[in-house]
Amino acid sequence: MDHPPRPLAQRLGAILWPSFFAAGVCTMVFFAFVDPLALRDITLPGWAVTRELGYTVGFFMFWGATSASSLFTWWLLRPARRFNRALPPES
Repeated sequence: MDHPPRPLAQRLGAILWPSFFAAGVCTMVFFAFVDPLALRDITLPGWAVTRELGYTVGFFMFWGATSASSLFTWWLLRPARRFNRALPPES
């Protein structure tokens, strides 16, 4: 039995919400040990990056990485029979 495809909002929510939560946890753990201003001084010394901007950019980088992971998991878990149908007979 093949289930009907889920609505787009449900699929996006299943990818973005867990990755949002994971990015929040990763951001807290990472910035508990790394100061954004020290990271700026090592990587981009000429740029005027504040602590808040460093936290924001870090969060969105973690969110991008964790949402890519969730997307790949969703993509790999799709039912194969939905995509591996028999070819129609040639006439």
